[in-house]
Amino acid sequence: MTTHRLVEITSHTHDVEIDLVYATERNLTGRPIYRRAHCLLLEPAESALRRAVAIAAQIGTRLRIYDAYRPPQAQQVLWDFLPDPNFVADLGRGSNHSRGTAVDLTLVGRDGNVLDMGTGFDEMVATSNHFHEGLPEHVQRNRLMLLGVMHAAGFTHIPSEWWHYELPSSRALPQIDNEASGPWRLM
Repeated sequence: MTTHRLVEITSHTHDVEIDLVYATERNLTGRPIYRRAHCLLLEPAESALRRAVAIAAQIGTRLRIYDAYRPPQAQQVLWDFLPDPNFVADLGRGSNHSRGTAVDLTLVGRDGNVLDMGTGFDEMVATSNHFHEGLPEHVQRNRLMLLGVMHAAGFTHIPSEWWHYELPSSRALPQIDNEASGPWRLM
């Protein structure tokens, strides 16, 4: 089996905005989960992200990353806070974030503002579903733009979260333990 390494994603090296909310209290738990904002992806996901950055640029947008690699220990914190398999993967199944193959993100327009996606990141409600009916046309258009960018780059989506994308067949990969991720610390 081929092993891949985690690659650090920075604004400078990948031309993305990074706002790792789990390193802040602006997340669903209301407290920082990560001590340091450290954005990592497994090599194949990092390559797909580079494609997504180029595709987004073609439509005058940039990507803002809210989360990428998430140690299993952090996944446990999220599961303990919200044990809802519609929105948080339990450790038995494992999160593709903990495999380094998933990324949570949105689009930023030319004006520097995040495009309206109808709900906030990590808003665990039915209206966060990719194709939730009844959302305004501009919200549907923005979500479809993000979906198109990410699918064209090689990612797939999950139905319940407009912000979550992952590499296909990620479940075949092992989870990457916190020790393997370098200078990562949980709060």
